[in-house]
Amino acid sequence: MVFSKQYRRLQCPPEMLSDGSATLIKALLQAQVRILVLMMMSVVVSSCAFFGDDEIATDTLSGEQQMYRQAQRYLASSNYDLAIASLQSLESRYPFGKFAEQAQLELIYAYHGAVQNEAAIEAAERFIRLHPTHPDVDYAYYMKGVAAYDLSEDFLAGLMPSDDSKRDVSRARESFAEFSQLIARYPNSRYAPDARARMIYLRNMLARHEIHVANYYFRRGAYMAALKRGQNVVENMQQSTAVADGLAVMAQAYALMDLDDLAQDTLSVLCINYPEHPMLEENCSIATEFRFDKLERSWVNKASLGLFDPPKPPQFDYRPAVAGSESDDSSWWPF
Repeated sequence: MVFSKQYRRLQCPPEMLSDGSATLIKALLQAQVRILVLMMMSVVVSSCAFFGDDEIATDTLSGEQQMYRQAQRYLASSNYDLAIASLQSLESRYPFGKFAEQAQLELIYAYHGAVQNEAAIEAAERFIRLHPTHPDVDYAYYMKGVAAYDLSEDFLAGLMPSDDSKRDVSRARESFAEFSQLIARYPNSRYAPDARARMIYLRNMLARHEIHVANYYFRRGAYMAALKRGQNVVENMQQSTAVADGLAVMAQAYALMDLDDLAQDTLSVLCINYPEHPMLEENCSIATEFRFDKLERSWVNKASLGLFDPPKPPQFDYRPAVAGSESDDSSWWPF
């Protein structure tokens, strides 16, 4: 019988049986333990031989990919502080990993979303320095321009409307220069059309700022300084919406400095190109108390020897609507 054969295989020597059942059980348990240990060792050895270094590489990539996906979830939910922490951790742990360069790019956007524009500019400059030939390096140039302008924003600007042209425009000039560099280096970039639109807005704002400064110089009686501001607009910002005011500033400044010939020539140019300018009367003369021939003063001002009711200095703020161009309204800025 099969059962009897198996039984005979499991038979122990007579001397072991004579020691009793305890010895028999102990021997059987030791044999089973040895078999289990050998089986486990064979499985471990075969697994290492089969997978080798590929298993280790898979585990490493999985960890990097998991951190990157976590950062993506933070960005999608606008949780920029946690996204910054995740992207920084990813770059520090896997500096030469598959997602390292992409993490550096997205760190620029995360900084900007967290209103840390100085850090965004530094991150963009770092990426340009480390990866000048990267296929997406144009994005770094683009974000430098966006972040540079947003540095001038303050807390109250988001709560109430304001005229950006009346504030410090140093950041606007920096932003304009960054967008100019982007278009010069990468004219076919997918960010180039948006950069050009932003440059139109910035150019109009910078030109309008020059007019505001000229108005200030008129109030102070610094007519030559006002003239320089008007010339800058006319000569260097010819496609801006402030060119009409630039010509008006020049004509008025020439008139106040008794340069009548230059004033008449500039006024003629203004009349031909912008006949609807509020400074002009029907006969293309200056509609202001500051005339070519004299300074019109009220009888109160004359009686008080100039102490009361002084003539109001000329102030220019004409903003014509130009088809196909962005307005001076600061609300246009999309970020």
